Amino acid sequence: MPFRSHNPLVPSPRPSKKTKPKISRLPEPAPRDESPDNSSCKTRRLLLKLSGETLAESGNHLSTAVTRRLAHQIREILSPSLQLAIVIGGGNIWRGAPASGEGRMDRNTADYMGMLATVINSLALQDALEYVGVETRVLTAIEMNNVAEPFIRRRALRHLEKGRVVIFAAGTGHPFFSTDTTAALRASEIGADALLKATKVDGIYDSDPETNPRAHRFETITYGDALRRRLQIMDSTAFSLCMDNKIPIVVFDVFREGNLLAAAQGRPVGTRVIAGE
Repeated sequence: MPFRSHNPLVPSPRPSKKTKPKISRLPEPAPRDESPDNSSCKTRRLLLKLSGETLAESGNHLSTAVTRRLAHQIREILSPSLQLAIVIGGGNIWRGAPASGEGRMDRNTADYMGMLATVINSLALQDALEYVGVETRVLTAIEMNNVAEPFIRRRALRHLEKGRVVIFAAGTGHPFFSTDTTAALRASEIGADALLKATKVDGIYDSDPETNPRAHRFETITYGDALRRRLQIMDSTAFSLCMDNKIPIVVFDVFREGNLLAAAQGRPVGTRVIAGE
């Protein structure tokens, strides 16, 4: 060991100089805007559920004119503060459940055919949206790399954050699940603020309005009341997913001018299903 003097008059040997490592500092975070108006700029994320019949017209299972009209409506609701995902059914081309129910086909095969029908509709809607200038991505639960991207949750979120409309195709990728269930599942996965269920009826009634002229339409109803009244809003799996994850459901008539815009902006339209006692 080197000699170290204990005499205060004799200086101790100086330690050798060593270069101190530089500490890299992260950039200071930008100050947050705490003004009251900041809350109004919050980005909303919506999932729009369309039936396959939305793209059809009499005598035509998949109408280019109808699809482009719908694309114009969708473009109208888009804004920097809105992120939009879409799930579309395939009923205008093929319905798996009836085919299997009639004993004509195995249920698994019939359902996979239905999933492929949703891919056809999704590609048609993508083409119509891009025709009107809306950047769109189709993500499929069944991989088909030549026509669409595979569904990856983080990829879907990234597309939404970049302002692209994301269309989820091919259902959940599994038989025995409806596109309503797909919509509820994807809405839960992306953290949607609401699920907009576009139909040909202007809301939820206590009875069939086509057979009962005195049927009452609900403006707002809770999940619990809807279950107690056994109202057919969505299939039970889809409804349970929305209820468990507290995702409001807005049921409205998409064929009435201005309804889609009102629903997207949160204005009263159709019937709103919410959490409650």
